[in-house]
Formats: sequence, C-alpha cells, structure tokens
Amino acid sequence: MTVEIEIAYQGGLRCRAVHGPSGTTLLTDAPVDNCGRGESFSPTDLVATALGACMLTIMGIVAERHGIDLSGATVRVEKHMAAAPRRRIAALPVTIQVPGPIGEEDRRRLEYAARTCPVHASLGETIERPIRFVWGG
Repeated sequence: MTVEIEIAYQGGLRCRAVHGPSGTTLLTDAPVDNCGRGESFSPTDLVATALGACMLTIMGIVAERHGIDLSGATVRVEKHMAAAPRRRIAALPVTIQVPGPIGEEDRRRLEYAARTCPVHASLGETIERPIRFVWGG
C-alpha cells in the first residue's frame, strides 16, 4: 500500500503536511534548540509520536482480536537528541501503561505487539528504544 503525503514549506522553519487519503493537515515547526519557535511538533517529535501511536495501535488490534480491555492505556515517549557527530535522535524510551487487570498470557501478547510494531521495526539500531510496561493501577 502506498500513501502520499504532500509537504510544503511555509517559511519561518514551518512546514504544512497534507495526508493524501484523508486530507488531514498538520504543521511542523523547528524546535527552539534548533533555530525554531517550537510552536508545533518538530519532525523528530513526529518520529517519537509515530513510535508511541504505532505501538498502541498494534496493541489495540491484538486487544480487539482477543477481547482484551485496553481502556485507559497510554504511551509516553521521551525523545533524546544527540548533537555530535551530527544532530539526530539518540534514544526513544517508551513507557506503556495499561490500567486494567490483564492476565499473564494477554500481557505477553500485548508486549509482543508493541515490540513488533512497524515503526519500531523501521527505526535504525543507532536509536535506543527501551520499552517499560506498567500493568494495573
């Protein structure tokens, strides 16, 4: 499947992206620590966002398939940048919290789903991606 995303430079280190299939738009802005205003997601913020959203989405697919209640589940991704030898994402630590009671077998299913999401699989080995699961409470 191919999806086209059109991106246009708006000036002032801001870009406007349009999702071809839906027409949904979003803006990106360079972060304050890289000459921008930081008024929206930066391109590297979107990588972190994609990782967390992908993990939770794939977990959701597995949950629906197995009748697991994922109500209230959240993902927090921290983006750590490296400056040398060039500016890049160095680490994306992820914390996934699932508040409901989940049995051991379903936990294994959900953890496997998160660890094998397409974005996680697409990120290079130079980006650290530790995942911590918090179950219950």
